[in-house]
Amino acid sequence: MREDCKNFQSRTYASGEVARFCVLDLAPEAPWRCPENCSRYERRMADIGWELGGLVRPRVPDEPEIIELNDDAAAVLDEAEDILNAAGPTIVSEVQRQRAREQGERAGAGILDRLKDRFRKR
Repeated sequence: MREDCKNFQSRTYASGEVARFCVLDLAPEAPWRCPENCSRYERRMADIGWELGGLVRPRVPDEPEIIELNDDAAAVLDEAEDILNAAGPTIVSEVQRQRAREQGERAGAGILDRLKDRFRKR
């Protein structure tokens, strides 16, 4: 992949596994290569605000001998991505409701505790 493209990202996880990808999702053959003559290729000019790792980059896994990403496989992957993206807002709203409920319970307990304290002082 073109590591000098501003849309390239690489992450190393605690397990040592490395993810190399295009943030625009334009490299179907990641982590091995970007599309030839990618219309969105833009040379990275600076790494401002980035936390850079060590001097030795993790080794890219060997490319499989045959990469066949036909239209059927791409469609299945796109459909799976759509399902995950559709589930995201539902999960976020459930977490927000749960947090609001917990904060409401804590806020109610705080008022009762303050009233108890006020009556104890009398």
